[in-house]
Amino acid sequence: MELLYKGKTKDVYQDQSGEIILYFKDDMTGKDGVFDPGENQVGLTVEGSGRAGLEMTSFFFEKINAAGIRTHYISADIEAREMRVKKISVFGEGLEVICRYRAVGSFIRRYGNYIEEGAALPAYVETTLKDDARQDPLINEAALEALGILEPGEYEKISDMTVKISELVKDELSRKGLELYDIKLEFGRDAETGEILLIDELSGGNMRVFKDGEAVGPLEIGEYLLN
Repeated sequence: MELLYKGKTKDVYQDQSGEIILYFKDDMTGKDGVFDPGENQVGLTVEGSGRAGLEMTSFFFEKINAAGIRTHYISADIEAREMRVKKISVFGEGLEVICRYRAVGSFIRRYGNYIEEGAALPAYVETTLKDDARQDPLINEAALEALGILEPGEYEKISDMTVKISELVKDELSRKGLELYDIKLEFGRDAETGEILLIDELSGGNMRVFKDGEAVGPLEIGEYLLN
């Protein structure tokens, strides 16, 4: 297989038939050995986290596809830590879309003068550029269109998809007594059709989850959800 891209938590390959394969590594985002889904650097390596991430991603992507929401997911080989996906093109150099149900993380750091930490939010959607050097800056709909990153109407579609996906994840977690505080998603265009798709992964490393007011670790989320 040909290595196309080496990422923080996944590597992207193309096989001899031209299919795209994501390989899930045991690296996780964070700082000083502490997991943090909001960080843009590898902070720790946890054996088994790649397999667990793919298992949870496969679980959610299959449910999202079944709900009629389009994704790049084709199939997964859990033991090999490989996920086959559709070819896509990203928006600009990449966007991250966050749906927030509680005021925590960077949201409370920005707006702490106006809201109490942990206060409920109504599926609040915000978008950041994938830009490590600038600490993934926030960007709004007008700027995305002015810069040619999104076409008119695409922000609304991505925002609507984000809420639908987040609500699906929130409901699945709630069945296990877990509360979703926030979740980070990525989108791209199908390279063949131009259709907007959910891409990347959807695992414990993408979200903050709590149970009875206590944070649940990214690997523990999968244990609750899949067992």
